[in-house]
Amino acid sequence: MAIELRTFLDSRTRPLELLALGEPTHGEPAFPRLRNEALKILAERGFRSVAVESDRVAGLAVDAYVQGGGGSLDDVLADGFSHGFGGHAATRELVEWMRAYNESVPAAQRLAFHGFDAPLEMTTAPGPGPYLRHLCDYLVNHLGTRVLPAGADDLERLLGDETRWSDFAALMDATKSIGRSEAAGRLRVLADDLLTTLYAHAPRLVTASTHDDWWCARLHGTTALGLLRYHAVAADRAPAAERTSRLLAVRDALMAENLLDIRAAEQRRGPTLVFANNRHLQRHPSRWRLADMDLEWSSAGAIVSALLGDGYAVVVGSLGASVALTLDAPADDTYEGRLGATTGQGPLFDAAALATLVDGARVRADVTPEQGYFPLDAETVAHCDAVWHVDRFPPAAAALAAQILGLPDVAETRAGPDIGAPELGWDDRFFFAGPDRHRPFATIVAHDIPGFDDQSRLDRAGVFRLNIEAGRDEFRRLFGYGPEQFAEHRDGIDFTATDVIVPHPAYGVQGWVSVNNPGPGTRAEVQRLLSYAHRRATQRRRRP
Repeated sequence: MAIELRTFLDSRTRPLELLALGEPTHGEPAFPRLRNEALKILAERGFRSVAVESDRVAGLAVDAYVQGGGGSLDDVLADGFSHGFGGHAATRELVEWMRAYNESVPAAQRLAFHGFDAPLEMTTAPGPGPYLRHLCDYLVNHLGTRVLPAGADDLERLLGDETRWSDFAALMDATKSIGRSEAAGRLRVLADDLLTTLYAHAPRLVTASTHDDWWCARLHGTTALGLLRYHAVAADRAPAAERTSRLLAVRDALMAENLLDIRAAEQRRGPTLVFANNRHLQRHPSRWRLADMDLEWSSAGAIVSALLGDGYAVVVGSLGASVALTLDAPADDTYEGRLGATTGQGPLFDAAALATLVDGARVRADVTPEQGYFPLDAETVAHCDAVWHVDRFPPAAAALAAQILGLPDVAETRAGPDIGAPELGWDDRFFFAGPDRHRPFATIVAHDIPGFDDQSRLDRAGVFRLNIEAGRDEFRRLFGYGPEQFAEHRDGIDFTATDVIVPHPAYGVQGWVSVNNPGPGTRAEVQRLLSYAHRRATQRRRRP
């Protein structure tokens, strides 16, 4: 990915302020891992912050940790992320890497972490109470109660039973929402007045506390105000589709405000990487068929793009097959099928390449609402700067797997969440001679394992690797030296080459061989080696 991303950045006619990387679903772990790798590359190019689709206020704890603050990583992951993102392995890796990176560079070059979402979930929204209390406490602690605006002493009464705000029914049914009650209206005025007070006394407050403390109080105030706007729309008794579209529009408007605010804070330090679902980052109107509702709204990306112009670039995510979603390989004539068939290119396909590659393609129709995947379509492709295609098991790999399964009595195991396999190994396939699945004779993988098995550059779109247990004698016949001498020869091997049989970069010492994207040059030898390895495994299994 490194070369392609750098080339994409070099092609820009104007320096970027925000580079948005989208994922088409939250269910495929390959995307956040690629986000992590992208950030490492972007940090070399002067990017100094990352913003993710997570609660902005909660994210303050993450930023404090990556800047070297105290506390445990587990607590930060539990409290610093919304939507359950803190439980993802890639999230832990991101936070760990950012902290280590910041320890290795001067303070001015440290990376900052931001959430840019409001504290909203799909079916619930909290009340403004905790955020307004934080702002009030900050003002009182440094200025006393006399500076508080009229009505501040009535805050608790106006908030009332705060479970009413977060009630599931309040978002599903406008009649159950208190978002347009008299108390909610007065809270909205109070939030605005508190923010005005914060600005009016900024010189004294910054002197009495810190610049960061003032901005933190401001963020709590704007978050409270945003929640009150959201609850007001929740109380709108418009038809269901219209009301839901407005709720989605308010959420994305709040995201856009946060992104622009983050840019204001980061503009002197460097550009920002943004990572979220495509529907929040795309330039064109977001559309969603939910139940019997046709929803439409302007995404945060559409808003920010309109205001930043060429300073905003969006790379939308695309997905081929995925065991995490139980999503099969796309048909050849779909957008995803066309991209997946373009072996060795990408994973970024820029606008110029897309115009040719997907001309005449159709929208894939093999997805279900439960998978949470939004397929590529003509409008998405036309309004993006590039497509970021991920194919965990490309079509050529699937064809090879079918060939191996055609050997006698072969059993296959697909690594995925159902067998407790680590995320990095999802979609790998292991082939056994017989049903006992004790020891594979061949495997197909399409990902790198950083720091252990990454010399084949399997991060390239469409690239996969076949691994075969050839054994000591065949290994020596192929390469002219035995597995025990592999270490002496490995520096002269190009493990990234395709359609070339080479020692396995990690298990060559055990007699394994590998080939990236087997093709015409290795077809006959690969078939012979597979048959040979299968025969050895069968004989081994039959031994008493």
